[in-house]
Amino acid sequence: MKHFLSLADWSADELRQLLESAVQLKQAWKAGGNQPVLANKLLAMVFQKPSLRTRVSFEVGMKHLGGDALMLGPDEIGLGKRESIADVARVLSGYVQGIMARVFDHDHVVQLAQWASVPVINGLSDAEHPCQALADTLTIYEKFGRMAGLRVAYIGDGNNVAVSLAQACAHFGMHFVIASPEGYELPTAAVSQFETLAARSEEGATITRLRRPEEAAAGAHVIYTDTWVSMGQEAQSAARVAVMQPYQVNAALLKHADSDAIVLHCLPAHRGQEITDEVADGPHSAIFPQAENRLPAQKAILAQLMV
Repeated sequence: MKHFLSLADWSADELRQLLESAVQLKQAWKAGGNQPVLANKLLAMVFQKPSLRTRVSFEVGMKHLGGDALMLGPDEIGLGKRESIADVARVLSGYVQGIMARVFDHDHVVQLAQWASVPVINGLSDAEHPCQALADTLTIYEKFGRMAGLRVAYIGDGNNVAVSLAQACAHFGMHFVIASPEGYELPTAAVSQFETLAARSEEGATITRLRRPEEAAAGAHVIYTDTWVSMGQEAQSAARVAVMQPYQVNAALLKHADSDAIVLHCLPAHRGQEITDEVADGPHSAIFPQAENRLPAQKAILAQLMV
């Protein structure tokens, strides 16, 4: 039994197969519908954090594939509080054929996988966001027809989204460049992990850490940003916004990128902070195709794990 907790747990070939499946599922849906490969199967969706894209894409994805999904909010389970994670995992495994969890502590989703007898999917944790990264790579591939050799510039906090995006770049031979202010860098462990994955895939991926966003954006094919204040960081809001001001993705920054560059954002966006309306709604923006691609990406994961 395989889980989807981190892109680091999967090989480049396995992830490439997932991307090919996502492309096929997307084409099939637009051509008339998907095969009901998950008929009579149910996905439990465990949420400690709210979400628009994660909730809708997984629930709709299950329905498109002939199955169904059950939403379980934080008040219904109290993961690790009202009931132990081990008990929750074992109970849910008796009712459903898969579990997707969107949590704060990454160890919570790891424990769910440890104790569950059905596949577990990391819908987001404070450490990683692998489902988002799969949709990101699908978006990049659709735009450029390739991934190897592209320069991906991440501007801002070296957070969970940045970690998973770096893993994707390592697998597929993209050059990951991140510009972050002091104290908000990509974790050292993530850098070491990138180097390990890049060496394993032999696609020639490189990683570069910088301070100046203009330097990171130079010649970039992809400019990526995320909110400066994630859920659970509200108490740090003023400090984060102050230090991140020079890292806004705006028209001036975009001038440093490749002329055909695309701009990505995992959403929700705080317009006027990490990204301007001019860029988010401009000709280089691929933000909404990227959001749409959460659906075929989730379908590919579900079909791979639950069929």
